[in-house]
Amino acid sequence: MHNIKDIRNDVEAFKEALKKRFIKLDLESILILDEKNRKYIQEREILEQEKKEISKSKDKSLFEKSKIISIKIDKITQHQSTVKKELDAILSSIPNIPHVDVPVGKDENFNIEISKSGKVPEFKFKPKSHDELGENLVMLDFDLATKTTGSRFVFVKDKLALLERALSNFMLDTHVNINGYNEISPPLIATDSTMFGTGQLPKFDNDQFELKLDDSNDRKFLIPTAEVILTNMVKDQIINKNDLPMRMVASTPCFRKEAGSYGKDTKGMIRQHQFYKVEMVSIVESDKCLFELNRMTDCATKILDLLNLPYRKILLCSGDMGFSAEKTFDIEIWLPSENKYREISSCSSCGVFQARRMKARYKDDKNETVLVGTLNGSGLAVGRTLVGILENYQQEDGSIIVPDVLRPYMNNIHKITKI
Repeated sequence: MHNIKDIRNDVEAFKEALKKRFIKLDLESILILDEKNRKYIQEREILEQEKKEISKSKDKSLFEKSKIISIKIDKITQHQSTVKKELDAILSSIPNIPHVDVPVGKDENFNIEISKSGKVPEFKFKPKSHDELGENLVMLDFDLATKTTGSRFVFVKDKLALLERALSNFMLDTHVNINGYNEISPPLIATDSTMFGTGQLPKFDNDQFELKLDDSNDRKFLIPTAEVILTNMVKDQIINKNDLPMRMVASTPCFRKEAGSYGKDTKGMIRQHQFYKVEMVSIVESDKCLFELNRMTDCATKILDLLNLPYRKILLCSGDMGFSAEKTFDIEIWLPSENKYREISSCSSCGVFQARRMKARYKDDKNETVLVGTLNGSGLAVGRTLVGILENYQQEDGSIIVPDVLRPYMNNIHKITKI
């Protein structure tokens, strides 16, 4: 969320920054609302001071005047509250400003490839898709999931279920024991204020799975990512600077409606309503965000290096970044059946954007209260990593070689074959 003072102090700079996001916004109307809001506050303060002086004087002849002032204060407060809500609603819908390092572009065609790692496999046969491989193994069942639950769900069975669990455990162990993250097992339900804090609400209300409760005023949602609940662990707090950086990791199911993806990836596990993900979150001093972003991205790619899976690192352009991000690196894994790279992780610095929404702060060296910096990244999406292993480690007979680092998590199974 943006500070209206920053907008007011340099309107032209804010306009130029927003152009990089390719969104149209009437800044004049925002400034008019801001002016009204400040005017009402000023008028109320003058009246409150006048009322205070009357109270001090103890002049009974002025008591009637004091009552009239109180009525005026109530009316002004109502007007100011209405204006403030309207102003906050607009401000909360404006995305974060791209960092100066971010390339300007409207969509994914303007993203920049930073690097490639790993060897793309060469097959002597036509590689199958992960869904065909899983169904042939009788370990992925999309039809049964459609019957019991609906489209974009899957039953993962037998050795592939074990592989899915092994991936989560391997990722957690790596991030905790090697990368220095603190493991958290968080709630899977978030309040509307928690969802607001990280930017899911109000703009992306239609993408969320909301729970139906008896009290309609008490809105709760299934988490779309552990980022939401982990980042909000510091909301409404002033953190001790000595406790920074805070690095947390969690493996959770995630729930998304995928409202904007109609017709995309309808087959397979690439775009599901429910999926597992290991999520990293960092809370840092605000000037350490970019260093932490590079570190976090390296932690994510380390998983793929250990799994010996080919991938590339992409710097997202201004128009392709998420709502709360100021800079994002995507990691894309090679899928032989599609003959292209597909996203498996997104690591983002949000600067102080989320912290302002959450009121998450710390005391700096000057003992001034300042906003923290927040970052989040997939380390990794478990389902998509499973997809990557199925496709890159497939054999001509349809069996799947288990990567070396996962065998201790899978009772030393070397190969997954048909039941």
